[in-house]
Amino acid sequence: MLDIFSLKGKVALFTGGNRGLGKAMAEGLAKAGANVAVVGRKRDQDILDRIAACGVRGQFYEFDLADIEGIPALVQAVKDEFGHIDILVNNAGVQKRHKAVDFPKSDWDHVLNVNMNAVFFMCQEVGRLMLAQGKGKIINIASLLTFQGGITVPAYAASKGAVAQFSKALSNEWASQGVNVNCIVPGYMATEMNSALMADPTRSTQIMARIPAGRWGKPEDMVGAAIYLASDASDYVSGSAITVDGGWMGR
Repeated sequence: MLDIFSLKGKVALFTGGNRGLGKAMAEGLAKAGANVAVVGRKRDQDILDRIAACGVRGQFYEFDLADIEGIPALVQAVKDEFGHIDILVNNAGVQKRHKAVDFPKSDWDHVLNVNMNAVFFMCQEVGRLMLAQGKGKIINIASLLTFQGGITVPAYAASKGAVAQFSKALSNEWASQGVNVNCIVPGYMATEMNSALMADPTRSTQIMARIPAGRWGKPEDMVGAAIYLASDASDYVSGSAITVDGGWMGR
């Protein structure tokens, strides 16, 4: 029965797999048997060592996802190296905090370019390969701000709302051709991106009071959902947004 969760022989292209949630998920896919191509702005030997310890292949590609025009060449380089791409995880993202009335256009453009535009065009480029091979799994990392507005993060909320919506649109076009597109929605996770919230005693107390699990999430809490959506176990799951939030959205 557990064979349907195996990723043995699969190739996963993983953006933002060099820290936080991404590093945990990338290592998790490797433990399930996948070879992993990690994309990040700065090379991280630690994640490559973790992948190698799982007995699979790993490769790091230094790339700034704000460079939308460079995405086709990036994807082609991964295909040339590994031969095929079976799984795409769009995890990379940025966050900028300003009051909405003062939000700089430069920061707005940067957040939407990395969190929304790059995700769509990665889906498009890898999706072409998956459609040609008749099978593939795309996992986009959304956010609780896919559903909620947040405070002082309008660009982030806009980008994550868009990711969930175009993931559904891609699912509508591609599910019948063997390509599943889904989102994972992490709750409040103890990562660098949330350090400001964790350091704010008022906001941190408010957040903790609403989480039924009674704690902030940990990067490893994301691994099970990632393996599920990357594996054959989720072949009839498409266009979904799976929350990993300690019960936040059910509160």
